[in-house]
Amino acid sequence: MLTIYNTLSKAKEVFKPLDGNKVRMYVCGMTVYDYCHLGHGRSMVAFDLVTRWLRKSGYELTYVRNITDIDDKIINRANENGETFDALTARMIDAMHEDERRLNILPPDQEPRATDHIAGMHAMIQTLIDKGYAYAPGNGDVYYRVGKFVGYGKLSRKKIEDLRIGARIEVDEAKQDPLDFVLWKGAKPGEPSWESPWGPGRPGWHIECSVMSTCCLGESFDIHGGGSDLEFPHHENEIAQSEAATGKPYANAWMHCGMIRINGEKMSKSLNNFFTIRDVLEKYHPEVVRYLLVASHYRSAINYSEDSLRDAKGALERFYHALRGLPRVPAKGGEAFVERFSVAMNDDFGTPEACAVLFDLVREINRLRDSDPDAAAGLAGRLRELGDVLGVLQLEADDFLRAGAEGKVDAAAVEGLIQARLQARADKNWAESDRIRDQLTAMGVVLEDSKGSTTWRLAD
Repeated sequence: MLTIYNTLSKAKEVFKPLDGNKVRMYVCGMTVYDYCHLGHGRSMVAFDLVTRWLRKSGYELTYVRNITDIDDKIINRANENGETFDALTARMIDAMHEDERRLNILPPDQEPRATDHIAGMHAMIQTLIDKGYAYAPGNGDVYYRVGKFVGYGKLSRKKIEDLRIGARIEVDEAKQDPLDFVLWKGAKPGEPSWESPWGPGRPGWHIECSVMSTCCLGESFDIHGGGSDLEFPHHENEIAQSEAATGKPYANAWMHCGMIRINGEKMSKSLNNFFTIRDVLEKYHPEVVRYLLVASHYRSAINYSEDSLRDAKGALERFYHALRGLPRVPAKGGEAFVERFSVAMNDDFGTPEACAVLFDLVREINRLRDSDPDAAAGLAGRLRELGDVLGVLQLEADDFLRAGAEGKVDAAAVEGLIQARLQARADKNWAESDRIRDQLTAMGVVLEDSKGSTTWRLAD
C-alpha cells in the first residue's frame, strides 16, 4: 500500500488514484534560459524515481512535465546573446534533454511548452474575469484578485493578513491589492508578444501551469510535483487560479522535493552558487551523480560536496564489485529483499531504506559467490532489477569500474601485464609477480584477485 506525504494536508496519506488504476501526474519543469543546474537535476531525478516506482507497482501513469519557454529571464538572456528568444530556448531544451539522457532520466509522456498554450491561457483568464476573480485595469495587464479566493494559503499555510504586511505596489503596476498577481502582461517595446483580448502581451508565469496541467490531464488530477521552492507563491497561485476557474479540486496530492544546498544555502542561479549538470559530469560518472540524488529521501535537502560525491562513488563501487564476474541471468531468489525494498518504497518513496536493502543484498551475494555461484548470479539479477527502480546498476561492472580509464592507461597493456603476473604466480615467481603489481600500481591501476582470475580498475 503506497503512502505519499501530501504537502496540502501536511501528512502521509494512502494513495488512491482518482480513476481506478490510472495515475495522472504533473510536474513543474524548467525555465529554459540557461543550462540545467544540479538543483534542477534533483527535481528531474526525484520524479523520475516516482515514475519508475508507480509503473513498477502496476499503475498506468501519464506523466506531464512542462517547459516554460517565455519569461523575463529568457527575454533578457536572449537580448544579452543577440539572439531571438525561441533560438535560445531551442538550444537550452536540447541541452536539457542531453543532460536527462546522461542521468538516465526517462522522458515524460508529454512535455507541453507555454508558448503552445496561449489560447488556453486567454480562455482561463477570461473565465476568471467573468467570475470576478480577475480584472483588467486597462493598461494591457490582467491581475488575479487574491482576496476573493477563500482558500488562498491552504497549501503553504500562509495567511493573507500576514502576507499583506510589508507588501506594496510598484509604480508601474495597476493592482487593486498588493497581493494580486499578474495573469497577462502588457507588451513592452521590443519584447515578444501575442495578441489578446486585452492587447498584445505575454502570459504571467503562474497561469501557464494551470492551463498546461488541466489541458493535458483534466481539471482534477492525482499528483502535482515540483521543488519545495515552488510551494509559494507558484503552486499556491496555481490552486487559486485553477479552482476558481473550474470550481473543482485541482490536484489530489502535492509532492515537493528538497533543494540542493551549498554551504547551507539553496543552489540557485540567482545566488550564483550553482553547478550545472554538465559541470559536475565533467568530473563524475553520471551514475555517481544520479546515485547521490536518489540515495537521500526526495523531501530532504542534499548538501553538495566533493565528499558526498565520493561517498556515492564508493557505494556504487561496492554494488558493481558484487556484480563483477557473475553472469547476467534472470533475477532469482531474494524474495525477502524484494519485500523489504517494496515496503521502503511504498513508504513515501523511502530510498535511504531501499538503498540499505541493496547493501544487504550485496553482502548475501558475496557470501554465496564461492559456495553457490548459481544462487549468487540469481541474486545479482535481483540486485540489477531493484537497482533499475533507482535508475542505476544497469551497466557492465567493468565498464563502470574502469570508467575514465580511456586516455589515462592503455587497457591492452594493462591486460598484458596482468597475464604476465598470472604466469609469474603460476611459476611461483613471487618477486616478478610483486614487481608487476608495483608497476601497475604506479600506473594508477588497482588489481583485485579472485579464484583463477584478476580484474582491475583505476585508483580513485
